[in-house]
Amino acid sequence: MRANYGYTDGTGDYFITIDTDKCNGCGDCVAACPENIFELAEDDYGKVVAVVKEETRKRVGYVCPGFNGVCSRKEVNCHSACKNEAISHTW
Repeated sequence: MRANYGYTDGTGDYFITIDTDKCNGCGDCVAACPENIFELAEDDYGKVVAVVKEETRKRVGYVCPGFNGVCSRKEVNCHSACKNEAISHTW
């Protein structure tokens, strides 16, 4: 299952997608995110997976600089930390 966190507004789509089938709940993305966007939680099936924090979901485009915009240039980021490639950004 793919969980989409974010929103669409007049400037575009701002979603972080976590593929919960690929996520193993290791928490490496939680530690790697400089904006502290992620946390671990149980999904609807009792599996611990990464999620975007509730208080961040409606403003994710403002809090997260986006992977292609900033984080791709960092040695460690949520994408590089996730060995299973479970995280993606739309912007």
